[in-house]
Amino acid sequence: MAIWKQATDLERINAWNRGCLVEHLGMQVTAIGDDWLRGTMPVDARTKQPFGLLHGGASVALAESLGSLAGNLCLDAGEMAVGLDINANHVRAVTAGFVTGTARALHIGRTTQVWEIRIEDERAKLVCISRLTLAVVPRETPKPI
Repeated sequence: MAIWKQATDLERINAWNRGCLVEHLGMQVTAIGDDWLRGTMPVDARTKQPFGLLHGGASVALAESLGSLAGNLCLDAGEMAVGLDINANHVRAVTAGFVTGTARALHIGRTTQVWEIRIEDERAKLVCISRLTLAVVPRETPKPI
């Protein structure tokens, strides 16, 4: 049974990411199942550290982006999920190609959510494992500056 409360059209989800960090780093949501969301990120000049390896911060950005997108799909229109805490263990270096992250819910509550995001290389080898805690808050209309 699907956990999503909002439409899970990939084109719509990827449109949310235009003009922000997700687009700048080349991330793309590629698949969605009943209880998981998957996306890719290139390992290139935008996402590498000076020694030619995938930057740990880029892996964390992918994890938080996928987890936050998934978390928000589980909410009604009047709510939003925002990052409260994230941790990551980087277990394998990547120097080229793409990495793929899959976000799965560990807990979907009224005020918090916990997501596990597994990031793998093109050989399906674990690169990073992350846990993201989201706070569920009311969605406010942005105030003009």
